[in-house]
Amino acid sequence: MRNQRTLCAFIIFLVIFSLHWVNGEDPYIFHTWKVTYGDIYPLGVKQQGILINGQFPGPQIDCVTNNNLIISVYNYLNEPFLISWNGLQQRRNSWQDGVYGTNCPIPPRKNFTYVLQAKDQIGSYFYFPSLAFHKAAGAFGGIRIWSRPRIPVPFPPPAGDHTILAGDWFKRSHRELKLILDSGHNLPFPDGLLINGRGWNGYTFTVDQGKTYRFRISNVGLTTSINIRIQGHFMKLVEVEGSHTLQNAYSSLDIHLGQTFSFLVTANQPVKDYYIVVSSRFTSPVLTTTAILHYSNSATRVSGPVPGGPTTQIDWSLNQARSIRWNLTASGPRPNPQGSYHYGMVKASRTIMLANSAPYINGKQRYAVNSVSFVPADTPLKLADYFKIGGVFNLGSIPDKPTWGNAYLATSVMGADFRSFVEIVFQNWEDTVQSWHIGGYSFWVVGMDGGQWTPASRLRYNLRDTVARCTTQVYPKSWTAIYMALDNVGMWNIRSENWARQYLGQQFYLRVYSPANSWRDEYPIPKNALLCGRASGRYTRPL
Repeated sequence: MRNQRTLCAFIIFLVIFSLHWVNGEDPYIFHTWKVTYGDIYPLGVKQQGILINGQFPGPQIDCVTNNNLIISVYNYLNEPFLISWNGLQQRRNSWQDGVYGTNCPIPPRKNFTYVLQAKDQIGSYFYFPSLAFHKAAGAFGGIRIWSRPRIPVPFPPPAGDHTILAGDWFKRSHRELKLILDSGHNLPFPDGLLINGRGWNGYTFTVDQGKTYRFRISNVGLTTSINIRIQGHFMKLVEVEGSHTLQNAYSSLDIHLGQTFSFLVTANQPVKDYYIVVSSRFTSPVLTTTAILHYSNSATRVSGPVPGGPTTQIDWSLNQARSIRWNLTASGPRPNPQGSYHYGMVKASRTIMLANSAPYINGKQRYAVNSVSFVPADTPLKLADYFKIGGVFNLGSIPDKPTWGNAYLATSVMGADFRSFVEIVFQNWEDTVQSWHIGGYSFWVVGMDGGQWTPASRLRYNLRDTVARCTTQVYPKSWTAIYMALDNVGMWNIRSENWARQYLGQQFYLRVYSPANSWRDEYPIPKNALLCGRASGRYTRPL
């Protein structure tokens, strides 16, 4: 009898366990990161970098669609610190976005655990330090979100998968650069470019002849668009920030600040080593750096001149950007095709026009959106909104359209309604390429062209297969238009990816609001949320 009870209990345990296994939560992936200072020599000069687990760049994050990421960050710096996730959307959870408008900084000698989910996402992204000017010191790394095993990917499995973190770099410390900006001046010209934290020929990617490899490149720089090319090889574009693309082949690709591209390279050339070249775009002088594509059985090192980049400027880059299209038959994170949501058939309920400018305010260089130059509040905006703390920000503190009036300082927050569908036009009257990122969202880049946007510009929109992404460029004296479904409640950062411009005010927050106050629309404040400013000492309810 006793043995029968034991057997029955064991059978019940197996049934419960199997049900949990079949219907349980998505897998959890745990990371523990220790953030420290350390000596680095990216351009041959000793600098104080910001390392994660002793690494520069930081560790790679690998996960699968819907995986839960538990990342415990320990701050061993002598200053506050925050990590943000460039493209990891955080559905219903702007509490984890990692920018000062949503999160209190991690104090020195303290830790904070991010609870993230790669909800309904695939693709290539990166993380970076968002506070002060820490991005100039490192602490950035790649994010790869793999498709679930049963979801088809529109290309055969590659023989390898490589991450390229490239961008401009300064020999001056992040503190010196911040001081320059705080004193009302713009940054000097960068000292060079890096590939995975190293300078000229400092990094090697090994491939086997005849095999195809995937490369994911992110522009993690501060101020400069870049171009990449691989000597003797074509790059077949397959994905941009979570969207599978038509597989066009390119000899070189422009990648603007904050953007991530993913392409395939087949090692089909004679056995030797080849240059991977990254150069700055739209700058004088042009900066260049290289890495090595090393065939595994090669005994011949790279030699000769480095392959040159595009010789034409804006028109060439604009035409290339227009050629990047959504693959309408490929699956996204789910089995249904990417084109099953017909964004071009949805009527926008609101048009927002955003114009960047470079005003001087109180004798200091600032940057603005619709004449408003953002200044951080004493309390993160998300906390002030949650606890209903008055006087921190005002909705409507930034207009929907350019005013062309005198620029001024404000903690600018724009209100928006949950589930609305909006058109946003970025209008750029300056002589430099702009790059814009919207936190928490992926949007459709429906059009871009030179001159002034007008309602007639809609006749030239791509309403069928434009790519969905989270960061877009705007060319000099040009406009870029996007469509966006406001399906993610929260306080979301809209910013310039030029980090000096962002730091000096070219950003604001979009408050996407739902009156339902339901967990279905937005998660509650995390139990471990750091509280600061006027929110200090408040009570947080647990998840």
